[in-house]
Amino acid sequence: MIQFYFSGAPNPNKVALLLEELNLAYEPIPVDVRKGEQFSADYVKINPNSKLPAIVDDGHPVFDSNAILLYLAEKHGRFLPDSGPGERGALLSWLMFVASGVGPFSGQSVHFRYYAPEEVPYARNRYQREAERHYGILDDRLAANRYVLGDDYTIVDMAVWGWARAMVMVMGEEAAERMVNVQRLVDEVSARPAAQRAVALKDTHTFKTETDEEARRFLFTQNYPAA
Repeated sequence: MIQFYFSGAPNPNKVALLLEELNLAYEPIPVDVRKGEQFSADYVKINPNSKLPAIVDDGHPVFDSNAILLYLAEKHGRFLPDSGPGERGALLSWLMFVASGVGPFSGQSVHFRYYAPEEVPYARNRYQREAERHYGILDDRLAANRYVLGDDYTIVDMAVWGWARAMVMVMGEEAAERMVNVQRLVDEVSARPAAQRAVALKDTHTFKTETDEEARRFLFTQNYPAA
């Protein structure tokens, strides 16, 4: 059985979605990042980067959400485009677009909008505008396609869904409302039974929600001197 290390954040959500879509048996193992559980010795052996999510499949650890999506989809032969170099190239291009752009800029935008200890207008503007630009590229793509890769629902849509559910938090309501095609995808995926089960997974565990001084030390370790 797959061990799935998760929290309620966007990246674990997209892996939970694929696990549910594949109807795989898995053991959900909560990792409370506000309590620093991601830095435990046992977890660092699975993911040296101390981030969520990670899985262990037949004793083999796999970390990074998009890597897990690709690993599981290829292993089980589902939620991938038709075979061929063009289709494979599109899959990798858009999956890495989410991994290197949508996710990081969304995360940094949220950080500087809500969690930075002081207002940094330059950083807030930079990350929010880059998030808007990336979602705009997706919105244009989805204006011409039902799903990111065309007519078929794939792991790329799952990767987008994980972050796009939080568009209002990422860039504010006014900007998010312009992403009508991305929102259409979010609504369609969110209506799937697998997505509803994936979202409900976080409610099976009581995670710490307070961003107090203890949580800040674990979430933003770069701001604190090493002990």
